[in-house]
Amino acid sequence: MERRAFLVAVGGVATTAVSARRVRGANDRLGVAVVGSGRRGRQVMKKMLETGRVELRALCDVYDEQRRRAREELLGPGTSVYETTALEDVLARRDVDAVLLATPDHLHQGYAIAVLRSGRHLYLEKPSTLRLEEGEALLEAARQSGRVCQTGTQQRSSTHYKQAKERYFGERSPLGDVVFVRAQWSDFGWQRRRIEPRPRPAGLDWERFLGPAPRIPYDWARYDAWRNYREYAGGILSDLLTHWADVAQWMMDDAQPRNAVTTGGIYYLEDGRSNPDTVNAILEYRGGWNLSFECTVMPVRLPRASVLFLGTEGSLEISREGYTHTPHTGPARVVTATADLEHEHVVDFLDAVRDGRRPSADIAIGLEAVRPAHLAVAAHWSRKRMRFDEELAHIVEDV
Repeated sequence: MERRAFLVAVGGVATTAVSARRVRGANDRLGVAVVGSGRRGRQVMKKMLETGRVELRALCDVYDEQRRRAREELLGPGTSVYETTALEDVLARRDVDAVLLATPDHLHQGYAIAVLRSGRHLYLEKPSTLRLEEGEALLEAARQSGRVCQTGTQQRSSTHYKQAKERYFGERSPLGDVVFVRAQWSDFGWQRRRIEPRPRPAGLDWERFLGPAPRIPYDWARYDAWRNYREYAGGILSDLLTHWADVAQWMMDDAQPRNAVTTGGIYYLEDGRSNPDTVNAILEYRGGWNLSFECTVMPVRLPRASVLFLGTEGSLEISREGYTHTPHTGPARVVTATADLEHEHVVDFLDAVRDGRRPSADIAIGLEAVRPAHLAVAAHWSRKRMRFDEELAHIVEDV
């Protein structure tokens, strides 16, 4: 397939990717390709390699410098591995059993569908989609493929999160009736970097980076800090609210946000970005509780990034470091996390592939996790209270 034709096909979901049977590698290890070998792709692939159950078979990225960094970080200096800018090249290889997809968000849907239709298992970084309407086709592709599709909300595999769910939520919760859930996460140096202009590197495929996004001239800032631009990402709302909303929805057994209001904007970093550097969002859920989310990329120091559940008989604050239960009467209970949740999540993915079972954060859960972010993003850009329709299929103004 010609390069431009493939880009249009995956952007429009009408891909006819190569169908391939799974081929296990030496020592029965899973052959994995990294598609999107930036920081996040390297971090997750490193955890996969540490299990001893995976072999890195290919690196795919629109920029050759990112592929070089990944190769050296993951395999060591002087090593070699198959490299390409093109997803279709990866899917033509018979030694790739699974794909770790960690591209910018605007490429997720088209690339993920192509991977699943090719017969490969998929580890899809969050958020699963850039836009709400992308979810249905992605969900259907996963169902038809019969392959494992794990999404990147790693709290779902964490021992202490699962323990908190079992101990504090259910019919006889020690928290009583949870009315408010407060989520906070701030201080992101990577997303407040000042990006200086630079000439287009010879090894950067700008057209592939744009994919289905609007065609615009090359701009280094848009490539190097793509989360700052609404054409490619939902910013801190989709990047971070997705994580904490998933935790809240999981604990509360309620993945049906009713409506949302969002305030915020570019208060400090007037550097050409379009996504806000600071936001507050409040979401009302059908089960009768509110989720508030507070976030800024600025260096606001908090004790921890966490989700706080406030009930009529006590509270529970949970973070990646552990949790604290504080009843209205009696002493607090503090539990410290002892496991690496990133490791636990990739192991869950590998076990699901091996055992043919559903992973802890499959595509249905991944789409539910990003649903509140889509609603909050819509409220931010409209400057209005926005709501879902009864089927949670469309976002409309709440009048």
